[in-house]
Parts: sequence; structure tokens; C-alpha cells
Amino acid sequence: MTSVVVVGSGFTGFECARRLQHRLRRQHTDVQITLISPIDYMLYTPLLPDVAGGLVDARFVSIPLAGTLDGVRVIRGRVDTADLTAHTLGYTDPEGRTHELAWDRLVLTPGSVTRLFDIPGLATYARGLKSIAEALYLRDHFLEQLELAGLDSDPSVAAGRRTVVVVGASYSGTELVVQLRALADAAARQMGFDPQSVRFVLLDLAEQVMPEVGAKLGKAAREVLRDRGVDVRLGLTLKEVQANHVVLSDDSRIDTRTVAWVTGVTAAPLIETLGLPTEKGRLKVGADLRVPGHPDVFAAGDAAAVPDLTQPGTITPPTAQHAVRQGKALARNVAASLGFGTSKDYRHRNMGLVVDLGPRKAVANPLNIQVSGLPAKAVTRAYHLYAIPRGVNRWAVALAYLTDLIFPRTLVSMGLASQEDAQFSTSEGIPMLKAD
Repeated sequence: MTSVVVVGSGFTGFECARRLQHRLRRQHTDVQITLISPIDYMLYTPLLPDVAGGLVDARFVSIPLAGTLDGVRVIRGRVDTADLTAHTLGYTDPEGRTHELAWDRLVLTPGSVTRLFDIPGLATYARGLKSIAEALYLRDHFLEQLELAGLDSDPSVAAGRRTVVVVGASYSGTELVVQLRALADAAARQMGFDPQSVRFVLLDLAEQVMPEVGAKLGKAAREVLRDRGVDVRLGLTLKEVQANHVVLSDDSRIDTRTVAWVTGVTAAPLIETLGLPTEKGRLKVGADLRVPGHPDVFAAGDAAAVPDLTQPGTITPPTAQHAVRQGKALARNVAASLGFGTSKDYRHRNMGLVVDLGPRKAVANPLNIQVSGLPAKAVTRAYHLYAIPRGVNRWAVALAYLTDLIFPRTLVSMGLASQEDAQFSTSEGIPMLKAD
């Protein structure tokens, strides 16, 4: 039996395994597809800000592998090593036991982890937005701080508890800050305090909010942020993070107990262990998604430097849009390597971006048509409902959207994710990077 092993259950690995199984099932082949992942679901990461803001339940953005990838063998484990010459890999299961698995075709889609710098206190006191645990922790921690602020007799301490600092004004950081703003407004109405007492600061070294959507929509997004009372500070980042305050790169101080670090990603630690050429920390691959010198190994997604054939000399950015499309291309090319169909280079057409900016607001540029306000809101939510790869999850998210229109947000700090759960644990093994 021929063995195809897919590493990782993110957008790329999930889509590759699903499409490949569909292709090979029609051929009645003797091929076993195995997917290895530390988690037993595919996470729809674009909605993590909605989870942090209490809009969408964490289960709704989790696509279970069992029952969804029919015909695919799923192994729960973290791949630690891959021997590309011997065609074996080693992985560790949830109980810490090590195993070895042989393969005939290897598909590397381990994804990415939060990109950290050697900023004092960053890894200890800040939290990211790459996992369900991080999103749930941010929600619970923020609600807890709002509740504790009502008990503090010292106004300066209470003000610090009601201050949130988000670093990263790309679409993830921007969506996060507006969802937390909406959560704070709901808390103010239900707990009986002034919503203007809750302060949000959004930092970024860039000169524009969300440069990905262009100057016009970036300006529109910044106007929404201003209207929602978000203090946007560009050209700045963190210099130091402490339990009750941060120091910015201009040496100013902000008292806060809630710091979110949403500034970018780097390839998963597995890529560094391969000893193969990388570009910007991502594994170099050809336009056909094959690893040069290893015709039986493929890679794509956030961990791979996939050439952007529409812009020669560049690589595709680590976005969900590319991840899904590269998963489809992987399935086609892996099947071709097994003698079914023909291989094609990965080439994409930019379909645009959608950015949710909280209640009644959004910006989007579908097919390079720039829209904002309610039309963009409709496009944004319709896109997510279309892109979620499971009917029951689409239904649940649609109900969450409808519920939010009719009823106030539920303010419950469930305690489902502890500080330890939400640390930058996925970044273990990655050397801290020096800030420029």
C-alpha cells in the first residue's frame, strides 16, 4: 500500500487531505492517506477575534477531523523530525510517547507560530491570537479585569484594568480590538459603568492601518477605529511589558493588565530541523509545491515559501486565502505524482480581503471592488459563512450573527483557558528575534 502522510491540520493540510482522498477514491487506488496533527480539528482562524469578543462560540470555528475527512487516517501527535532520505518521520502523541511512521509521499503543512521578539516581559505577560486557548483567555481575562475594576478603590489601578493594548494593526489585530471594544460596550451596559472609561490602544510600526487593503480602505478602517474610541499609534511598538504596564518604543508608559501581541507569524519549528534552504524562515519550494531535491516531498501554506507567479521574485503571503488554494493544488500535484492526473504550478488570482470592524462596520475589496460600511459587512459575513468547510458550523456561526443582532452579548468568564494554556507555547523552540 502506498502511504501519503500530511503533516498539520490547518487550512492547507485539511484541504489537501480532503481533496486528495476525493480524487483517489474515484480511482479505486490502494493509497492510504494519513494526517498527523497535535489537535483533532481544523481551526477557522479568521473568526478567532469573534471568539475573543464573545460573539462566536469556540466550537463553531473548530472543524472536527473525525467525520469530516472520511477515508483519511487521523493521528493525534506532534511531528518532531522528518528524515527525507529514509522516508520516515517521528512524532510524539499527547501522552509523550514517541512513534515512527514511514511514508511514500510527504506533505509538509505544519503552519506557523506567533513571531516573537526579545522584548522584556513579552512572552510572560502578553498573549497572542493563534489558538482557541489564546482567544478564550483574552475574553475571560478582559471580562475579569472589568469586573475587578469595579472593586478597586484606587482610580489609577481601575483605569489600568480597563485599558487594553493590542500590538499589530493588520487585519487580525484590528478585528481583535474592535471585537473587544464591542464586548466592553456590552459589559458597560450590563454592569453599569461608563463605556468611555474603557481604553483601547492599537500599536504598529507601519505607517498605515491594514496596508493589505490599500490606502483608501485603510483610511476608512482608521476612521471606524477613531469613531469607536480606539487610540491608534503608528510607528510605535513595545519596549517592555510588565504585569501592570507597558513601555512603548518612545519611552511612554501605559498602565494596562491586558496586552495582545498580533504582529505576524513565522514557520513552525519543524521547518528548522530539516536543514533545507529557507526564505524568510519558510521552506523553499518550487511553483509545483515540491521541495527541490526531494521529489516525494511537498510543502505549502504558512511554512513554505511558495513563489508568487503573478509577482515574479516574491513569495505568497501567509493568508488563509492562499492556504486553502495551495491545499487544493497540493492534492492535485500529489495525485499526479502517484500517476493520477497532471501536475500544475500554483498560480492564484487575488480575490481580495474582508475585514470585520465590529457592529455594522467592515471594509472589503472583493475582486478589487472597494466597499465599506453595511455593504462590506454583508460581504464579510457572507464570505465567512461560505468559507467555513462544514455545514453545521456555518449554521452555528449564522445563528451567532443573528443572535448578536437581537440580544446583548453574554458576559461570562468561563475559565476554560488558564494563563499557562494561553502562553506562546506554540513558539517553543524558536529563538527570540532581535527587534530592528
